[in-house]
Amino acid sequence: MSESRDKLIKKLKAQAYQIQQDIVKLAVDIGEGHCASALSIADILTALYFHRMNVDPKNPNMENRDRFVLSKGHACQALYAALYRAGFFDREKLYTFLGPNTGLPGHPLRGGAPGVEVSTGSLGHGISVCVGMALGAKMDKKKYNVFAIVGDGESNEGIVWEAALAAAHYKLGNLIVILDRNRHQCDGPSENVMNLDPVKEKWESFGWEVKTCDGHNMAELLEVLDQAPFCCDKPSLVLAETVKGHGVDFMSDNAIAWHYRAPSKEELEKALDSLAAAYDCQ
Repeated sequence: MSESRDKLIKKLKAQAYQIQQDIVKLAVDIGEGHCASALSIADILTALYFHRMNVDPKNPNMENRDRFVLSKGHACQALYAALYRAGFFDREKLYTFLGPNTGLPGHPLRGGAPGVEVSTGSLGHGISVCVGMALGAKMDKKKYNVFAIVGDGESNEGIVWEAALAAAHYKLGNLIVILDRNRHQCDGPSENVMNLDPVKEKWESFGWEVKTCDGHNMAELLEVLDQAPFCCDKPSLVLAETVKGHGVDFMSDNAIAWHYRAPSKEELEKALDSLAAAYDCQ
């Protein structure tokens, strides 16, 4: 690995650590939220917003920006923290999360904050909207890419697979979907609720180009995302193996109990210590 690449990875890991802290502190401050689901995608969002995507916080509506949609919208604490850290809005706005008249409700709201492209929350709808966005860009001969994060529990929804079929049919090489494969959902382990395996082969059979990585290994994330789109006439899927509650040991060890639960003020210090250990920041 070159020195410059090593420095980039170190910088991005530090940024992901900040976002992870924001997620936990925000949950404690508000007293609720999908904290564990948000923690599993913080590294992915860091790689996207601080490296891979063409976005400008000072001009969030620039015409040729890359589009990002959080299809698993309940994990919005991570998105809001990433947007804040990237400079789309300030810390004061971040801490309006779930408050009255906030632009930061419990699922992303288009128009609620700069950088939020699509309102999501009904699982599966986000990736479907992405297909339309990518198709529109292709028809208009625009050069931007459309990125989405989809949950593996969300992948129980038939609309996800209808979208996957349509994306391949229309040869949407400008669509990159990241599957947050943390293997848990609100009702239990994903494989017990609705088995997705062999998930890689399923997406490939639907006409997608698929690459796998460790969704918490920044070097692997960058290696894969830097190659995306993987094919000019096929949609791309990044199969990111992740951990629900990543970085906070007492969450990741009991992911189902922490699906919708915030740490207490007494648990905050323990959570922050665990994150510091996970990101080598002690």
